[in-house]
Amino acid sequence: MGRMSRRTFALGALSTLATVPAVPTRSTAALAPGRAGPAPHPTDRAARASAGMRGVWIATVVNRDWPSRTGLAASAQRKELIAHLDRAVRDRLNTVILQVRPTADALWPSPYEPWSEYLTGTQGRNPGWDPLGTAVREAHARGLELHAWFNPYRIAQHTDPGRLTASHPARRHPDWVVPYDGRLYYNPGLPEVRAFVRQAILDAVARYPVDAVHFDDYFYPYPADGETFDDDDAYDRHGGAFSSRAAWRRDNIDTLVREMAAGIKRVRPGTRFGVSPFGVWRNASTDPRGSDTQAGVETYDDLYADTRAWVRNHWIDYIVPQLYWHIGYSAADYARLLAWWAQVAKGTRTELYIGEALYRAGAAGESSAWRDPVELSRHLTLAARYPQVRGHVFFAAADLAADPIGAMARVVADHYRGPAEPPR
Repeated sequence: MGRMSRRTFALGALSTLATVPAVPTRSTAALAPGRAGPAPHPTDRAARASAGMRGVWIATVVNRDWPSRTGLAASAQRKELIAHLDRAVRDRLNTVILQVRPTADALWPSPYEPWSEYLTGTQGRNPGWDPLGTAVREAHARGLELHAWFNPYRIAQHTDPGRLTASHPARRHPDWVVPYDGRLYYNPGLPEVRAFVRQAILDAVARYPVDAVHFDDYFYPYPADGETFDDDDAYDRHGGAFSSRAAWRRDNIDTLVREMAAGIKRVRPGTRFGVSPFGVWRNASTDPRGSDTQAGVETYDDLYADTRAWVRNHWIDYIVPQLYWHIGYSAADYARLLAWWAQVAKGTRTELYIGEALYRAGAAGESSAWRDPVELSRHLTLAARYPQVRGHVFFAAADLAADPIGAMARVVADHYRGPAEPPR
């Protein structure tokens, strides 16, 4: 297949983490230490070999997974959150990745940013409880790790600053803000923005014993046809040492990642830092080091995120590329990308987990591959051939709960026969 257009590829294949629509559309072991039992079944041996990260994302932006809607009473919100944690335990997962800063807001009492509108329906309104604190405590009580998921630069799912709460930092610093493709973003090219983002995130790290800080795939926004991300002034002020605007933008994101990693280690040593990028770094037709794909989006060129370098240089503790395509998909074959990422991680100290598109299994309009409940299980079987792959994360919690065609049930039956401790 020839190179797909960016828009076609984005609409058909981008992760839900990447393109949320404006309307809600400690050591590795398969069994707990010290348990004796009969000689293992071959499937048990396979499960033990692949034991590691078994995660699920819980997205809060536009109430995608939780809370189910805005304005629920605190007790109802807490009940729904606990149900997601209990479901993770029942499916023998070991990690939940909870989105706690979806749009430059907070799911904890932050002194820097307002309470998230996805709790009460009104940005800045106190929900009457501490969701992040509760999530950490209740996850740990169930033997789950809690990774706190932050979106660094997205401010709003609209372009009207007047809709933000009056005290919002984006209203106090309008020069930090860039409207683009129907949304508001902080400008990654401003050092003061980077310092603020780091400060806001590290407040949560200082307050709570989160097991990891987690970024998704949004850095510079995904390309939109006919739109320009207006960072001319920032480039004029800060880009003089770079050969091109693209090189400067990549350095901005590299610097955010390095500074974030250093800040986490300083504030709470032992807390890990992970990123879940879009699954294609570069196509081989663009760069011989790239993957055998024909993706219309490449993180290096379009999001200015050099995810390969972050792994090779161990700037991050783990990476979860979103391989949200089926085995054999011509533009971005899961099998080929799996092999490529395994090779990237080989010999590094960066843990490789694979992001899995549970949300596509049985969804309306998907290809026949995604109507087969065995597709996801095949992914894990294939990944077990690569020692660099230390586990999988599933998008997302609402789909875990619904499991319309039993795809997750098949994964559990085939691969998660016993509990597994989170990787460390």
